[in-house]
Amino acid sequence: MLDNPASPTPEIFRRDLTAWLDANADELTPPYEGAGSMDEQMGHYRDVKRALFDAGFGRCGWPESVGGLGGSPLLRAVVGEEVNLRGLTDPNPWTMIEVLAPTVIDLARPEISARFVPPFMRGDEMWCQGFSEPDAGSDLASLSCRATKTEGGWVVSGQKIWTSFIQYAQRCVLLTRTGEPGSAHRGITALLVDVDSPGIAFSPIETMHGRQDFAEVRYDEVFVPEDRLIGEENGGWQVAMDILPYERSSAFWQRGALLHRRLCDLVAQVAGAGDRSDNSAQSIGRAFQSLVAFRSRSRDTQHRLNAGHQLGVETSIDKILITWAEQQLFESVRDLLPGVIEFDDGPAAAQWRTDYLYSKAASIYGGTSEVQRNIIARRLLDLGPES
Repeated sequence: MLDNPASPTPEIFRRDLTAWLDANADELTPPYEGAGSMDEQMGHYRDVKRALFDAGFGRCGWPESVGGLGGSPLLRAVVGEEVNLRGLTDPNPWTMIEVLAPTVIDLARPEISARFVPPFMRGDEMWCQGFSEPDAGSDLASLSCRATKTEGGWVVSGQKIWTSFIQYAQRCVLLTRTGEPGSAHRGITALLVDVDSPGIAFSPIETMHGRQDFAEVRYDEVFVPEDRLIGEENGGWQVAMDILPYERSSAFWQRGALLHRRLCDLVAQVAGAGDRSDNSAQSIGRAFQSLVAFRSRSRDTQHRLNAGHQLGVETSIDKILITWAEQQLFESVRDLLPGVIEFDDGPAAAQWRTDYLYSKAASIYGGTSEVQRNIIARRLLDLGPES
């Protein structure tokens, strides 16, 4: 259990956390081999979240108003890093709370945050994010899923796509069109929607690595109570701009920990094969250099967040760096372990194959690399509008 739940320093917190993780390793280690099925991964994710929450570690860094124990947001980063360094959960479901909960805490009604965030923190609930649409992916301002005011709330109709984990989710942070057609970002409203509401249906999308992480979702006259508003009516663009920097920054700290662990796995496997060639050393060195560049940048982002700075468009740099690091690492795996990804059987090879295929999406999800470079050029470097 946590020795000093009131306000531990990150150093004391990490010491207590690692001791607790060591003592509970048998209980927390995934019971399946390799990547496991989605059902296995999500079930184990819930078990790990609940154990950490009940021990106090999973409540640190969150405000007391939502059942947290207060303290620095760095404490949340420490938990995510240690859990993913040990391979206790997949970072994708783990980071959903880092993407969505801070904005809901800041902008939703206090009673809504107090009601719904604690079960999300404990793993009793999963949330998802309804932003992209079939005709509005990177161009988020052109979304058309409409919310119409009615007595006591809104009625929502439309489509979303690339919604992660909706088959396991209880809530969805949904962007809707409430202004006139063509009003772009000035007519968007954010709502917290119950996924079991009548009128919601979804179709899973299987990715090339054989998983159904995403879904296309249809909203057919779905009623949403008026107290589920996040931010202001027609102020959803600001909500999106508040969420996206978390998606492109603090959530990636945990994924960086996974990449660090997988780089160590690669080094061990190459060394075990007796490969000490210059080509191997250079390939691993390039992957290590890319990962260090990302983690250095991401560490600075965590400390800016801890200091109370508002994250913004500069997090596009974090996104580009982790994309490069992830793709560089798994290309090195393909080069240095020839045939393992393509032909080998067994849990270890299956995990390498899953990681390699998933890495190809890194330059697309969360905003494509081209979009991130445009943001950096236009909004950070002031290089002018797109031609």
